[in-house]
Amino acid sequence: MHLRMFRRVMSVGVLGVVMGVAVVVAALSGVFAFAQERANVSGDWMLTVQTDNGTTTPSVSLEQNGSELTGHYSSEALGEADVTGTIDGNGLRFSLQASLQGVSLEVVYMGTVEADGTLSGRIALGDLGGGTFTGTRR
Repeated sequence: MHLRMFRRVMSVGVLGVVMGVAVVVAALSGVFAFAQERANVSGDWMLTVQTDNGTTTPSVSLEQNGSELTGHYSSEALGEADVTGTIDGNGLRFSLQASLQGVSLEVVYMGTVEADGTLSGRIALGDLGGGTFTGTRR
């Protein structure tokens, strides 16, 4: 008799633990799904780029369609160019083809949309090195 009662109590206890774990997992899934939402970077951005050669202030207009980015880049140093890229959560990457002092190069921006809505990250200038950048909406 006592063994049967013990088994019932244990099965109810185990069921309670399993249900509790399921509730916690479901709640955390919602939190992680929210954290993975894609940031919206559509619009006009003013960038500040720092390299060993100094600071420049290009601008980029981005259009976002899901995870895909397209747009237009404008810089005194690199001129005008179309950009393509992607965004995944708060991480973004976009690139363009440019010419600097007669040398053709791919320029790649890799960064993060920060909690305050600004951009920050690194820029790669092909074989010419790289630097860092920040960006704010215009």
